[in-house]
Amino acid sequence: MQEHKLSSEMKFDGKLIKVTYDVAEVNGKEAWREVVHHPGASAVVAIDEDNRIIMEKQFRYALNDYLLEIPAGKLDAGEDPLVCAKRELEEETGIIASEWISLGTIATSPGFCNEVIHLYVAKGLSKGEIHWDEDEYVEVERYRFDELLQRIKEEKIKDSKSLSALLLAMPYLK
Repeated sequence: MQEHKLSSEMKFDGKLIKVTYDVAEVNGKEAWREVVHHPGASAVVAIDEDNRIIMEKQFRYALNDYLLEIPAGKLDAGEDPLVCAKRELEEETGIIASEWISLGTIATSPGFCNEVIHLYVAKGLSKGEIHWDEDEYVEVERYRFDELLQRIKEEKIKDSKSLSALLLAMPYLK
């Protein structure tokens, strides 16, 4: 079974996302679909020489809470996902890596959003330069994997990209 778009109407055109109201044909009938269009992102599980994972603590306005997350950021138009991952790791944490391993992609909320996040492991870490956006502030912290499991139980880590990437990165931990 495949759905075919019959029409699409832009309802919101923001700086980060767009929202359309679509009508699709499903089994010979019309069905409505609200779609959030997102440019995509890259996210990084950066593992240091002591087998600790670089994490960011930052306030998430939409949840009105602080979360512990892996470094990540949105793709610029036409940007290669690995280039984005390297840029975001350095900009947000001041860390660069000499080894990069792709963990694949995840669809964060496929029921209503087209966002895809490209996941990577970064190793061979060294010091770079932090370049936060003017509206951005993060606390950079390092954790052993068992400590992160505890933070997951405490719901300090609950975003899909971090949960998925940490699980997929397990084979790359010593």
